[in-house]
Amino acid sequence: MYAIVDIETTGGYAENHKITEIAIYHHDGHSITDHFHTLINPGRRIPYFITGLTGITSEMVQEAPNFESVANEIHSWLKDRVFVAHNAFFDYSFIKKEFEEHDIKWTTKNYALCG
Repeated sequence: MYAIVDIETTGGYAENHKITEIAIYHHDGHSITDHFHTLINPGRRIPYFITGLTGITSEMVQEAPNFESVANEIHSWLKDRVFVAHNAFFDYSFIKKEFEEHDIKWTTKNYALCG
């Protein structure tokens, strides 16, 4: 039914930045049924300002998988689910861009903004 998503990134715009962490919770309309979480190595240093916001350091993601390594798994967690996130367009734009860079087609039926 629903994929409740939260990401952290190296900056504010998908065009110039990368995902550093993703969490996805499946929700059936009544309760959380499953979850997925991973740090992601963005292939670049995480700015100190971003570390201050997220608590994620370059050292923490050094041994984490890159997006390509987990892209298919992330896709399976999101496929055929309503995408739910706080500031949904932000999270959606980063994930969509990463999928496009790895030739994975993905659209969501819908996305919902949680405020």
